[in-house]
Order: sequence, then C-alpha cells, then structure tokens
Amino acid sequence: MTSAPETTASGGASDIRSAHWAYRLAPAPARPYLKLARIDRPIGTWLLLFPCWWGLSLALAAWGEWPDWRLLALFAVGSLIMRGAGCTFNDMVDRDFDGRVARTAGRPIPSGQITMTRAAVFLVLQLLAGLAVLLQFNGFAVALGVASLALVFTYPFMKRITYWPQAWLGLTFNWGALLGWAAVTGGLAWPPVLLYLAGLAWTLGYDTIYAHQDKEDDALIGIKSTALKLGGRTRPWLAGFYALAVLLMLAAGTAAGLGWPFLIGVLGVALHFAWQIATLDIDDPANCLTRFRSNRFAGWILLAGIVAAGARL
Repeated sequence: MTSAPETTASGGASDIRSAHWAYRLAPAPARPYLKLARIDRPIGTWLLLFPCWWGLSLALAAWGEWPDWRLLALFAVGSLIMRGAGCTFNDMVDRDFDGRVARTAGRPIPSGQITMTRAAVFLVLQLLAGLAVLLQFNGFAVALGVASLALVFTYPFMKRITYWPQAWLGLTFNWGALLGWAAVTGGLAWPPVLLYLAGLAWTLGYDTIYAHQDKEDDALIGIKSTALKLGGRTRPWLAGFYALAVLLMLAAGTAAGLGWPFLIGVLGVALHFAWQIATLDIDDPANCLTRFRSNRFAGWILLAGIVAAGARL
C-alpha cells in the first residue's frame, strides 16, 4: 500500500511518495532513479501493459487457446522497463516545466537529485534492458517494437504544439495491442488494429481526466492539454471518447470471432466508463486521480472477457 502524496514547501501536493516500500528497501543512491522511473506509481505500467495483454490474448482467443504465460510475463517486464524509460525521457525534456509546478517540482531532475548526464545514462540502460526483452519475440514483433520509439520520443513535445497531446499518448501507450498480436502471429490483421484504435479512444478519456489535475498550472506556463481545450465540456466529450472505445472493442472482438463472454466483458467496461463520467468532478484533483487510476479495472475486465471467450471456443 502506498502513502498519500507528500506536501511541498509551497503547500502543493507532490506526486512523489517517498514512504513507498520500494524506496524504504532500496539503497539510498538508487532511490532517485526509482523515483525517476515512477516505481511508486504503477498505474502507468498497467495502462501500458493492458493493451499488450489484450492483443496477445485476442490472437490466442481467436484460436480457442489460453494466453501464453511466457508472453504475459515478458510483456509485464517490458512494460515496467519501457514505462520507466518513457518517464525518464519525459522528465529530461520537461525539467524546466516540472520545476515550475508544485506537484512535479520535487522530481529528481528539477530538484537536482539527478543530473541530466546521469539521467541520460539511466535512460540508455533502460532502453538496453527493454531491447533484451523485445529480442525474445519474433522478427516482425521486434521491428514493430523498435518502430514504437518514434512515438515514445516525440510524445513529450506534443504538449507544446497541440491541445491534443492525449491523442499522441494514445498512439504510444496502445502500441502493445499491435505488438501483442504480432508476438503470437508474426503479423497484423484487423482485430489488433481495431483494438489499437479502441485503446486510443480509451486513452483520450482517461488522460483528459488526469490532465484536469494540472490545468491551472498548465495554463500559466503554456502547456496545452485536452483538459484546457474542453474545459466545462469535458463530460460529453468523455462520453464520446468512451463510447467510441467500447464500439471499437466490440468491433475487434467480432473481427476475431469471439462470442458472448467477450460481450459481457465489454459491457462491464462500458458500465465502468459510465461510473467514471457520472462521478467525475473536474475541479477536484483527488477525484480526477481516483477515476484515472480506476482504469486498471477497465483493463482487467476487458482482459477477462477476452480470455473467457477464448476458453469457451
């Protein structure tokens, strides 16, 4: 169990939980690097991992097979590593912005705990570890995984040029839907493409909710987001994003030939999305954070539907 966010000297809530068990167990020199990789906030890893698990499970469910535990484990390790690498690069790029926002000012780079040189070395080590995991897959999947780096390394700049950086994050975070399918089949088809697009719509929803936490600071320092773009119209837009996600999930399952257990899973996801929208308060950061984090339940629900449909075939 993690502790609540700490309070900064300025009175704002820091997004670092120094009392997290991983920091207590790790030697002191390693702690800033674990903070850089967001080890205390696993929700980002889950949101990166679920599309991978969905994609590989969808491919196997289409053949009436259970998920491959070796592939599940490889994607879990790879998601943990690459989420950390993405956070490291993001913090390197955003160090000046982060230093001006109470919630992020205590992060290792803007606070001076880690120099840019050391952060760069840490980034390279994470990328090499991620490559070691990726090389366990077939050649097509390896090429597809390497291609995702173009999205990873351009995402941090999107908030400077567009009010829709959440769309770019969706393209990046849901690449695993394609990669998971490719790891099983050695190619691509319509089901993973539809699932990828469903993930994009899902990310537009959950990351818009997340962005409402920082909208005042973002407006002051010139960072763009869908939270600022949509403002008071957020709720109907969220309904549209999530409705599109549900329709595309249904299309992916239909294209893969999945039966009624998958439909029940998608219904569960839709009900969860409806709860998020109905109970969201965009002016309450704690409320937004809780609804954002709750998307791990949406991930589990859809995965259960895919696996159950495959087991029934």
